[in-house]
Formats: sequence, structure tokens, C-alpha cells
Amino acid sequence: METIRNYYAFSFAFTAVCFALAGWYGWTSTGSITATLGILWIVVVLSILEVSLSFDNAVVNATVLRDMDPVWQQRFLTIGILIAVFGMRIVFPIAIVAIAAQVGPVEAVSLSLNNPAEYERIVSEAHIGIAGFGGAFLAMVGLTFFFDNDKEVHWIAAIEKTINKFSNVPAVEIGLVLILVYSVSTMLAPDEAITFLTAAILGLVTFIAVHAIAAIIEAREAAKKASGEIVKSGLGGFLYLEVLDASFSFDGVIGAFALSNNMIIIALGLSVGAMFVRSMTIHLVRTGTLAQYRYLEHGAFWAIIVLGVIMLLSARYHIPETITGLLGAVLIGLSFLWSVRHNRRHPEDSMTQTAD
Repeated sequence: METIRNYYAFSFAFTAVCFALAGWYGWTSTGSITATLGILWIVVVLSILEVSLSFDNAVVNATVLRDMDPVWQQRFLTIGILIAVFGMRIVFPIAIVAIAAQVGPVEAVSLSLNNPAEYERIVSEAHIGIAGFGGAFLAMVGLTFFFDNDKEVHWIAAIEKTINKFSNVPAVEIGLVLILVYSVSTMLAPDEAITFLTAAILGLVTFIAVHAIAAIIEAREAAKKASGEIVKSGLGGFLYLEVLDASFSFDGVIGAFALSNNMIIIALGLSVGAMFVRSMTIHLVRTGTLAQYRYLEHGAFWAIIVLGVIMLLSARYHIPETITGLLGAVLIGLSFLWSVRHNRRHPEDSMTQTAD
């Protein structure tokens, strides 16, 4: 109960507000108790779907946040979550409709409310570009973690040690992603392939750009530290986390249309899920869970690679979101169990990591 009160109280309060808004919206728009209960049920399912798809997001967020100073941690957990909830779950689909239908934002909102079927069609047609961008970005995130020459801890040793041998090869992960992207593009129609390739390259460029900004900032901070100045910047990590959250949310936003094409219902359900991801991130950072369970982040990054590959393949094949969420949950669950087993066999490692 103490853990729930400390880390999840706000999320439960936010959930209650969203459910109340969903109930009010259902009653005022339908006037039927049955229809209102149906809307509430969809919001519940959407929130659960978002949490199940985004647990690996929370682990990766925590991995980056633990190395940021407290000021930027707080900025991400406040300003960042507002961008995640209102930007990606509400503004992003409207922006897609506005660009695709060549209408203004007001007309796009009107279309989502008054003609939800057409709104769903436009957003769904943009899936190929979204799959290319999000899949390439997420695949780069996952591969970069394993192609790290300084990485000493290995979960799936046979695979991870082999990967680590090639970590000194320049841009090897970019090459692997490009091969995968090109392979998928050959399965698509020519016009779709161009859209897919363009979006995937933009995803790669965005990943490189965000890391370049972070590297420049870190270099400036190192110079200031060498001269004795106090440095408290985490802008690079903040930008990285925002783009990462955007890539994660693509899958949830598109998948939500399987349950409803109503913008308000989708926004309420996904916002609840996003808020719980925020709470999980805070929980992981402040309790040092990643340090206690040495393989947990390995499972999360393997889940990200799987999600990235699935997103790329989804440009050609329909892959249910439940499979994506289940695979991620299984990988993280297995990494957690392996961590527990390691801690029992080597309690001295667990104590050392906790102390660190």
C-alpha cells in the first residue's frame, strides 16, 4: 500500500477523472446507460493496452532518467508527460489528418468528432509512413544498447556476446536497420515503398540528430566541469526520451482504432495508460529497481527490438497489438526471473549494485 500511495496515487486520481469524463461524455452523447457503460469499457481496455505495450518504455525511460540531474528528471516527469499525453495521444492523430486531408486543425478536429469513420480511414492510411519512422527509430534504440563496446553484463550470453564482438565496427547497427528496411520495402507497392523508405530514413536521421545534440551538450558540460563550473543540463536526454515516447505511442494510437474511432474515447483511454507509464518510470528510478535486477533493462531493449521489427513488418502484414504487447511482457518477465535467480545465486552482486 505504501508503494501505491507514493508512486501511483496521482495516476489513480487521474484515472478517476478520465473515467468520470468518459461517463459524462457517454451519457450526454448517447443518453443510454448501456452505451455509456460500453464507452467506459473501451476506455478501460485502451488504458490496459497502452500500459501493456509501454512497460518496456517505462524501463528505458528509467535507464536514461537515472543518469539525468534531478531538475531535468522533474521536467521530463511534468512537462514531458504533458507532451506525451496531449501531444502524441491527441495532437498527433489530428496533425496526421490535417496534413493528409490538407485541412486546418479546426477542420481536422471537426472531422474526428462528426465523421469518425473518415477520420479513422485517413489515420490508418498513414500507417506505412508511421511504421517506417517508428520501426527504424526503435530498432536503432534497441540495437545501440547491445552494440556497446563497454557493455559487460550479458543476459542472453550466446547472442549478446556475439553482438558485442562487432561493437567496434562503425555504424553496424545502422547497416542492419537499413538492410531490414530495404527488405520490407521490396514487399510493398512502388509508391508505398517510397513512402516507407523515406519515413524510415527520417527515423534514422532523427535518432542520429538526437544523439548528436546530446553528444554536443555533453562535450560542453565536460568542458565546463573541467573549469570548475557547476553543470545541470539534461536537454539531450530530455529530447531523446520525447522522441522515444513518440515512437512507442505510434503503435498504441493506431491500434486503438481497432476498438473505437472516436477521438475523445481514444484520447481518454491512452492518456490513462500514459500516466501509469509515468508512475512506473518514477517507481523504477527512485527505488533503484534497475540496479537490483541486472537483466531487466536487457529484457526491455530486446522487447524494443522486437517492437521495432514488428512495426516495420506491419507495413506489409497485419500483426495484432496483443501479440506485440505479449512478446514484450514475456521478454521483460523472463529477464526479471533471470535477475531474481542471479541474485539468489550471487547475493554479493545484488548488494553491490544496490549500494552503487
